[in-house]
Amino acid sequence: MKPAMERIDLGTEELNQLLERARELLPEEDYQKLKAAVDTLEYLTELVADKDTTIRHLRQLLLPASTEKTRDVLAKAGVAASNPATQSKPEDGQEESKDEAQPGHGRNGADAFTGAEKVDVPHQDLKHGDRCPECGKGNVYGQKEPKVLVRIVGQAPLAATVYSLERLRCGACGQVFTAEEPAGVGSEKYDETAAAMIAQLKYGSGMPFYRLEQLEQHLGIPLPAATQWEIVEEAAEVIKPARDELLRQAAQCEVLHNDDTGMRVLRLAREAGDQRTGVFTSGIVATMQGRQIALYFTGAKHTGENLAEVLKRRAAELPPLIQMSDALSRNVPKLPAGVEMLLARCLAHGRRQFVEVAQNFPDQCRYVLETLGEVYGYDAEARERGLSPEERLRFHQEYSQPPMEALHAWLEAQFAERKAEPNSGLGKAITYLLRHWKGLTLFLREARAPLDNNLVERALKRAVLHRKNALFYRTLNGAQVGDLFMSLIHTAELCGANSFHYLTELQRHAPELAANPAAWMPWNYREMLQSTGV
Repeated sequence: MKPAMERIDLGTEELNQLLERARELLPEEDYQKLKAAVDTLEYLTELVADKDTTIRHLRQLLLPASTEKTRDVLAKAGVAASNPATQSKPEDGQEESKDEAQPGHGRNGADAFTGAEKVDVPHQDLKHGDRCPECGKGNVYGQKEPKVLVRIVGQAPLAATVYSLERLRCGACGQVFTAEEPAGVGSEKYDETAAAMIAQLKYGSGMPFYRLEQLEQHLGIPLPAATQWEIVEEAAEVIKPARDELLRQAAQCEVLHNDDTGMRVLRLAREAGDQRTGVFTSGIVATMQGRQIALYFTGAKHTGENLAEVLKRRAAELPPLIQMSDALSRNVPKLPAGVEMLLARCLAHGRRQFVEVAQNFPDQCRYVLETLGEVYGYDAEARERGLSPEERLRFHQEYSQPPMEALHAWLEAQFAERKAEPNSGLGKAITYLLRHWKGLTLFLREARAPLDNNLVERALKRAVLHRKNALFYRTLNGAQVGDLFMSLIHTAELCGANSFHYLTELQRHAPELAANPAAWMPWNYREMLQSTGV
């Protein structure tokens, strides 16, 4: 029988005082770990005190969330994973987020509120160096970390202010004198922030114009859908140079990811002789030197045709670029003269073929999925270690190439030894890998070649969200406006910039943007804010 634990009653204030004293004795890294543990304890204490909190709720907070992994796919098929190292590989090679990989209480610290207004509150009675009012012997000194309070208030997406300017009239001459407008009000009814917020809600978050109209109407701010469209259309014309510069810089990139998804445009005029009936939104994500640029194109053209238009801006002296896509022929562009390209194929698409037939062919699929899981594990390790592209290539050649060569031999043996029927689900999955093996293994020969096309798949979710909520674009012009804002918003988010503030500043500095668009790219805007401490 375990001895009874000694109970020590500690209040939050006393615990924080102990933590501050420990800071003087511990390295900063150890102090931060201890502080996180105390914060977690405080949060759990609050939850336990809440009568509505259940054991299941606590379990969800403390235990990491799971994703569909190779282990789960094989479990559904009725077999166990033979290689424990692959049991933690996420589906389709997507890396687990830190929230999924590590337990935590899920709260956002004050540092996470980057868009919040910061207010410094000095002590009302004491300042640094004053005599302690409690003991009267020592002096008080400012602490490194203040106590932080986060207060969140609700407000309408768009607010309005009505200014009543007093007017005075002379009784003799009839002259009317009107009060001047307050400083900073401006002459326009809708300022730059209104256009940025409408665009953010519509093209960044998928809220249709009519839904925003209803919301604002309920909040006492009438904003017809037609007016919203006029605002964003006018703003799009002003900030168009930024999108054009994104196109130019994307054409000079090292790697291009591309794919498309279906879209609806109600009134779409097609070129003479064009018999195609499909309408698509193409997504292109260009990467170069750690930067990522997202581009969207909506219309009758396939993604390969849109990619070819982008590459017309590419400098002829640049080395061959890498194009990552799935195996559809429409994703491959007809290259302009002087442009060379290496084709990489998406390993996640190849993996998906085996996931879909795993229940019918569990033993064969287990080998393939675990082999690919091992390769994705090596790629995740290369990212964690911060390897350069050349170091990553050598790392994959050393560790990933042997299992991939063994997999290739196994795939060929399935047909050569008549272990798999070519027309079966397994046979088709094997055929897909063998047919595109060169592109699927480009990462073993080229330094910057990615393993999959997940980067653009995530980007296309923005267009899918718009299609799901708004259903369609009315005209091709409306689709082009949407493409412009989606490109700027998603690119800003990819480089860590606040897309709402970025759209606002582009409008406010329209002359500077037109004169030098390269200086107003999202990464330059982010670095400018960091240098000013904003």
